[in-house]
Amino acid sequence: MLKFAIIREEKTPPDRRVVFSPKHLKKAKNQFPEAQFKVQTSAIRIFKDEEYQNEGFQVSEDISDCEVMIGVKEVPIDSLIPNKKYFFFSHTIKKQPYNRDLLKAILDKNIELFDHEVITSESGMRLIGFGRYAGLVGAYNGFRAIGLKNDIFNLPKADDLPDLNAMLDQLDKIKVPNLKIVLTGSGKVSRGAKEILDHLKIRQVEVTEYLASEFEEPVYCHIDVLDYNKRLDGNEGSIPEFFKNPELYESDFWRFAVSSDFFIAGHFYGQGAPVFFTKEEAKTPNFRIKYIADISCDIAEPIPSTIRASTITDPIYGYDPKTETETDYKNPDAITVMAVDNLPCELPKDASEGFGEMFLENVLPAFFNNDENGILERARMTKDGKLTPRYSYLQDFVS
Repeated sequence: MLKFAIIREEKTPPDRRVVFSPKHLKKAKNQFPEAQFKVQTSAIRIFKDEEYQNEGFQVSEDISDCEVMIGVKEVPIDSLIPNKKYFFFSHTIKKQPYNRDLLKAILDKNIELFDHEVITSESGMRLIGFGRYAGLVGAYNGFRAIGLKNDIFNLPKADDLPDLNAMLDQLDKIKVPNLKIVLTGSGKVSRGAKEILDHLKIRQVEVTEYLASEFEEPVYCHIDVLDYNKRLDGNEGSIPEFFKNPELYESDFWRFAVSSDFFIAGHFYGQGAPVFFTKEEAKTPNFRIKYIADISCDIAEPIPSTIRASTITDPIYGYDPKTETETDYKNPDAITVMAVDNLPCELPKDASEGFGEMFLENVLPAFFNNDENGILERARMTKDGKLTPRYSYLQDFVS
């Protein structure tokens, strides 16, 4: 009998999400009767302890008798139980310096770490994540910022609403001004943002028409890496090549910067890829972008106006391109920036239910079918106190 624990989120600021809602945990139990599930008590989780008890699950402070610990965000070092298997977003695969001690502690405590971020198919496609919800909330927050900056509508915070349907109902009450909107990316994040644009019935136009025309209504253009980057030598590029050798490319985003009002950044940004625009370009009179919803939220890199991550409590700030510093977002010269880095936390119920569905479909079966598709093998970062071969590139980082 394999024992799983749904662990409490202890990171600050508090995160109300969970990998399994009571409903999905019940589904998991029915699908895998040979598994046992225990829920660690939590006062902040979006689903109450009683909701799990009502579905027949044991809720307890002590989970040390379980073998597999399933959480969402980084587990504080002091809370890590040695010799267990853990699933969470460790934020270490890019050698993030702020989590170096966490990865060292995981190795010291002989923990097998499986990172949600590297749960992939054989072709390398990510199988689970909160990306769609980041996209949905990020685009919503961007429109909220536009309404507040111009005093034209006042959307409530997504965080104050019960669920996704309530958020969409709020959008039905607003009239979007005549904006040209550019959306970047091709993954779950940009698809979530696109759902908001489509819900608002904003017309999608292709690149050529978007760049060449002005419109009597709000429109959006959805672009991918080869629309906003080009090969340095002028030859035709390819997406696989761009991700493998970004140094062969330069930014071609300027044509969108001079023809867009609102930039929704839903792309994945890889180390060494060209930036979207520079601080100098943002100073020029032709630079048109006034609002940026930076869902990707890579600080100071491809989008220089993202000088810091903002918070759910205080999600909007202004960037003054002239002084390259933060200012009040209502300042007429400011670029209005929304750069919350934990957006799915604003829809904890929907995000948890969506995540649980993916985890149940893609990950849990691997424990009972001998990992026939290599799901666990690919996501296992540490074993027997060492990095696994696939993640050995992190050795210099932890040494």
